Amino acid sequence: MFVFGTRPEAVKVCPVIKEFQRRGNFEVVVAVTAQHREMLDGVLEHFEVIPDYDLDLMRTGQTVSYLTVRVLAEVGRLIGQEKPSLLMVHGDTTTAFASALAAFYQKVPIGHIEAGLRTGNIYSPYPEEFNRLAVGLVADIHFAPTERARANLLAEGKRSERIFVTGNTVVDALKGTVSEGFGHLLLEWAGKRRIIFLTCHRRENLGEPMRGILRAVKRAAAELEDVCVICPVHKNPAVQNIVCEELGNIDKIALCTPLDLVSCHNVMARSYAILTDSGGIQEEAAALGKPTLVLRESTERPEGVEAGVLRLVGVGEQAVFGEIMDLLGNAEIYGSMKGRPNPYGDGKASAKIAEAVEKLLYSSEFGS
Repeated sequence: MFVFGTRPEAVKVCPVIKEFQRRGNFEVVVAVTAQHREMLDGVLEHFEVIPDYDLDLMRTGQTVSYLTVRVLAEVGRLIGQEKPSLLMVHGDTTTAFASALAAFYQKVPIGHIEAGLRTGNIYSPYPEEFNRLAVGLVADIHFAPTERARANLLAEGKRSERIFVTGNTVVDALKGTVSEGFGHLLLEWAGKRRIIFLTCHRRENLGEPMRGILRAVKRAAAELEDVCVICPVHKNPAVQNIVCEELGNIDKIALCTPLDLVSCHNVMARSYAILTDSGGIQEEAAALGKPTLVLRESTERPEGVEAGVLRLVGVGEQAVFGEIMDLLGNAEIYGSMKGRPNPYGDGKASAKIAEAVEKLLYSSEFGS
């Protein structure tokens, strides 16, 4: 049984679901909480994944506490009804945490996809660092995307035979979305200008940090003549208000609603550089070989920084502005970051996860 609720989860879980279904020796049950309603549906449609259960829990203005309680109750009900051999969750969302807790309460084994990511600061990112730590406490199988993630799990006392290094499933997803002949109105608008692809939405950046980041982008766009900015704006009203106040009505900056999965991946693939505070986009950017400035104070994905394709730049206006100008104004710096080896896997993560589950579910020791 797979449970997920957000667009980033769907992007990374749907290839795994398709792999399990392809093998034919699993009875696969899919449940979505719709923590992200509109953004989730497009991903499901792209991958042709039809949920068996759609809980449709999203409410306008929902709090983390509200969502946690609803997911815990509703997913708990489904677990009691379906009695799965294994509950699969992904990453660090409220859906993942509450679903894993619901399974734990009913003594159902839990598999955690994208396990072992850590910043070491429980409030950064918030509440994601807590969520992934909590899932890790109750998970029976840990699918770590990298060796560093595996090392984090071992340091926490997880059993080595229950940790599988698989690569990140987002690389699997990218194989089916990026195409040479893709066209889009945003790409026509950009023309021959260098595209900066910008996303900024994290809770810990709300307020002055986000304003500082956006002011830095606005200054850089004004100074760099051949540059334009494409910025899909998150649906959180608090994010929308700040982004529109800081970047609205500027000729070189295109604000748009969140792009569908195929458009997002293809616009990123045609961008010159990426600026983001997203976790998943850090991995996608690295897989695409795009120089990326990470708009955060810390990252749970240091492999991209070590590989040289990501640079952690913080959230201060002057620091972010300086880093943008260095990246886009210095060919040597840009060249040193472009096209670096992808540290997040070979696009076979879904198969590795399915093989590990096959091995363990047929083992007499599983569940002990």
